[in-house]
Amino acid sequence: MPRQALAFRVAMRHPGDVSAIAALFEEGALNPAEVVAILGKTEGNGCVNDFTRAYAVSALAAMLAGRLGTTPEAVIARVALVMSGGTEGGLSPHFLVLAVREVTAPATGALAIGIGFTPDFAPEEIGRLAQLRATAEAVRAAMADAGITNPAEVHYVQVKCPLLTSAKVMEAAARGQSVATHETYPSMGLSRGAAALGVALALGEIPEAALSDAVIGADWSLHSGRASCSAGVELERCEVIVLGNSPDWAGDLIIGHDVMADALDFGAVQRALASVGLAAPGQLEAAARGQLVAVLAKAEPATTGSIRGLRHIMNDDSDINATRHARALVGGVIAAAVGRTDLFVSGGAEHQGPDGGGPVAVIARR
Repeated sequence: MPRQALAFRVAMRHPGDVSAIAALFEEGALNPAEVVAILGKTEGNGCVNDFTRAYAVSALAAMLAGRLGTTPEAVIARVALVMSGGTEGGLSPHFLVLAVREVTAPATGALAIGIGFTPDFAPEEIGRLAQLRATAEAVRAAMADAGITNPAEVHYVQVKCPLLTSAKVMEAAARGQSVATHETYPSMGLSRGAAALGVALALGEIPEAALSDAVIGADWSLHSGRASCSAGVELERCEVIVLGNSPDWAGDLIIGHDVMADALDFGAVQRALASVGLAAPGQLEAAARGQLVAVLAKAEPATTGSIRGLRHIMNDDSDINATRHARALVGGVIAAAVGRTDLFVSGGAEHQGPDGGGPVAVIARR
């Protein structure tokens, strides 16, 4: 029996507000048992101490557990709950609910969703080859879950990964183990980078011979054009969501992507929109915005310290973290193209697209 992917973008009033998702269940638009993943943009700082992510996960797990007659722990074990902190600029906090339904309608070629999980990581594995390889295996498992055999059919891979805290660093030291870094914030970038290179390995974008502990967070020529990785304190494993198109799936949803060469690459956003039938010379008109289901993108300040030859201060600002500047900038560029601000723009694009750029994916209704 064919499967159909469902996607609902709903607003949140605060990180614990899951009422709009509950309304989908009450209205009969969605069965809680069909939910396989929920992505969220929460209004925290997106850094190590951003507990809006954990707050949202807790609220989502409790609500789903009540609907399913199970425990929050059982929900977290099965459903990928990926929260990305930071809605700087005009970005609007929201959830993207992804579900899978078996249908009797014929397969027409449509959006396919697959989920995969790694085992929990020891502190000494985070940001290193162990995490990279485990993530690659989880991506392959998620592709199998989606029934996708051709990596070219994959357009976006979302990974939520762990980070190092001071307690984890001390625990590893007590066992005589070294860690990739003793600094908690840089550990976010190393974890994201290792996960992204794992995606690249699984999709055949980078050969395994090119990978080592030394290149993670160092060799920016190695990157994935389809990986989006976000790190947080609320989990110990990597949670993987593979989104692609498959001839074996039914429904009217499709996904496409492109890669922004830098933070101002409006053309890449337009190409991603055009790939799903939403071509426009400027900002999408109202009818086209009605077909748009989600935009998912990465944002990262260029390590060169400039954008198209002009100096930026994102990496030099001691008051506001660089990734927060980048989210606001890229969010504004994408919002100008689509005419909406409820966009999943995630900061920290280590090995996710070229230096200063990043992948941008679009889900739309045909």
